[in-house]
Amino acid sequence: MAVSLSSSSTITPITLQPKLKAIHGLGTVSPCYSIKSRFRSVSLRRSAVVVSAITGGASGTGIGKDTTDLLDTVKILDLKGNEIPISDLWKDRKAVVAFARHFGCVLCRKRAAYLAEKKDVMDASGVALVLIGPGSIDQANTFVEQTKFKGEVYADPNHASYEALEFVSGVTVTFTPKAAMKILESYMEGYRQDWKLSFVKDTVERGGWQQGGILVAGPGKDNISYIRKDKEAGDDPPVEEILKACCA
Repeated sequence: MAVSLSSSSTITPITLQPKLKAIHGLGTVSPCYSIKSRFRSVSLRRSAVVVSAITGGASGTGIGKDTTDLLDTVKILDLKGNEIPISDLWKDRKAVVAFARHFGCVLCRKRAAYLAEKKDVMDASGVALVLIGPGSIDQANTFVEQTKFKGEVYADPNHASYEALEFVSGVTVTFTPKAAMKILESYMEGYRQDWKLSFVKDTVERGGWQQGGILVAGPGKDNISYIRKDKEAGDDPPVEEILKACCA
């Protein structure tokens, strides 16, 4: 959009004052940290295929029976290491299920926080709040300890749910200008990346490039009423959209 300034126009400099919010249990990152040096040995094995967000009612989510049948075979792990079919999360209840990029991701910690802020609304409607991350049980437990996330947390070390739902993955959907701005905003709000979790071998090779999404499902294994697939890192839908899907 073009903006024209008259000869009498003046531009007032704006100073951004970061408004930091304390996040209990989250560590800090040294300002001299070099991202470039961390990525020298990263294997770029997976190509990126951009998938548009899909929203709508049960008949309009774009989730077919083949996908719901496949999800019924996907197993995830709870924080004690017990194996659970993912569809059991919404078999007998309605649930908002958030899929994180990985457990160390600053953008995922912000996603967890902005959903948790509405947990009382979900509780009042009998809706469970769930977060799944592509990683190990140890990573999942560390995430809970650091963030104090009030919902349920599960690990998907094999990325089976991400592949079943065809969430996108790749460098080109991880490093984008919009994602960079969202990372900056997250840091200014007080969120922090856990670099130790972020550079666990499996996360570097797979989860570091993985994108997630959010779905609303249940009651009933085949009842997926809403799904939003992230097009890039930090592609959060408006929380009002999620609440409308789960609690209206």
